[in-house]
Amino acid sequence: MFHDMGFGWMGFGWIFWLIVIAVIVYLIIKITNQKQTDNIYPKETPLEILKKRYAKGEISKEEFERIKKDIS
Repeated sequence: MFHDMGFGWMGFGWIFWLIVIAVIVYLIIKITNQKQTDNIYPKETPLEILKKRYAKGEISKEEFERIKKDIS
């Protein structure tokens, strides 16, 4: 009685594996592209960090000028 159902799905088994392989390839590409974009955008320079700290009010103008002179 149920042997016909199994036979009908046998033809679609390759579609399942095709989807599994496609998902794995997609994830690999997504992970490798993410690592590449991390390398494209450089990290903040010390001067940029210093400017942000001064803008936030974490350091005074005198400290900013002194540290900027040390960095340069």
